[in-house]
Amino acid sequence: MKPSRTTAAAEESLAGAIAEIASGRAVVLVDDRAHPTQGDVCVAAERTTPEHIGFMAVHARGLICLALLPSAMQRLGIPLIPADRSATDAPAYGTSFEARRGVSTGISAADRATTIRVAIDERSGPSDVVMPGHVPPIQVAPGGVLESPRRVEAALDVVRLAGLRPAATVCTILDEAGEVAHGAALLAFARRHKLRVLTIEEVAQHRLRTELLVERIAETDLESAFGGRFRAIAYRNKVDESEHLALVRGRLRPGEPVLVRVHSQCLTGDVLGSRRCDCGEQLEAAMRTIHQAGRGILVYLHQEGRGIGLANKIRAYALQDQGLDTVEANLELGFKDDPRDYGISAQILRDLGVTRVKLLTNNSRKIAGLAQYGVVVDERVPIEVPAHDGNIAYLRTKQEKLGHLLTGLGASEER
Repeated sequence: MKPSRTTAAAEESLAGAIAEIASGRAVVLVDDRAHPTQGDVCVAAERTTPEHIGFMAVHARGLICLALLPSAMQRLGIPLIPADRSATDAPAYGTSFEARRGVSTGISAADRATTIRVAIDERSGPSDVVMPGHVPPIQVAPGGVLESPRRVEAALDVVRLAGLRPAATVCTILDEAGEVAHGAALLAFARRHKLRVLTIEEVAQHRLRTELLVERIAETDLESAFGGRFRAIAYRNKVDESEHLALVRGRLRPGEPVLVRVHSQCLTGDVLGSRRCDCGEQLEAAMRTIHQAGRGILVYLHQEGRGIGLANKIRAYALQDQGLDTVEANLELGFKDDPRDYGISAQILRDLGVTRVKLLTNNSRKIAGLAQYGVVVDERVPIEVPAHDGNIAYLRTKQEKLGHLLTGLGASEER
């Protein structure tokens, strides 16, 4: 299977960035390539020189930090600074520090490079640093971007992919007015200094394509009233410990497309019979369709509320009661309209030996989501269930705002 042009371009971009990092050069990490809102200059801590520090101080202008794993923070005895509870995605800063020996004031480029070199030395401990100092550390999630999709995690992932010690020197890019650079100014900075640009998403997609991050933890036969006998296989995501389920019917044949339904958990619809959505009816219909086909897979993902979680889903329901639709409610809560990612479902299919599918879905994004992780969708099989008064507005919103391929809903009323 040839990768898509988009996937190939992303892999080429990542390979170039890894080569730059491995050779001691810097790259720019951004949150989004098309419309970046923030970016960091990143260089491997192991390769950091006084010249790197000087470049960051003069040209990037932001705070020069050292991204470290929790194990390194503990080894050095660096405590975390209590975070603002309202900022859920705020960096986990530790107390600033510097090397106890080999520095003068600690603020010079040479002194900060020395401090970084001391910090990443596995033999260094609390007696080798003093606090406070002139290098602020940021504690990075051990699972990288797949655990916490931020730029500092992406920086550490790229450094690890380059085969270097897991630590990175990072500096947020500011514009000439001292504000955080974004958009065209951020990309112009990278072009001006001939630095490669890499996104969080490109790093995450590469890891999901190349690493097996799920493991089978249990399996047994399951008899369902909806679709007869399935082989139930429980999976654990090794990054965040979340658990997912694959229901397999019949014998899978390597290389042949198989009927697949990727279904996100919906407690309210699947279990409690909520009339707000069509999830429960779709689940039953999918299991019956796979049963009738005699062969297929239902991947049941721990992605309540399109990935926002049960509590936020209930908050979204409350906002819908006030007149918002399902997309507007998600946006009001600070989420994307549909924040789901299909990398883990692709991993489960890969573990089952499946690379080609006939996908039971009305969601065009799901087709694209699986394709970017190497699963070929040979055919889309519609899975529409009759609408009713409780979910007709919900279905029209999915059709009009999320691109779901639904028929027979009629025109929506003016709100």
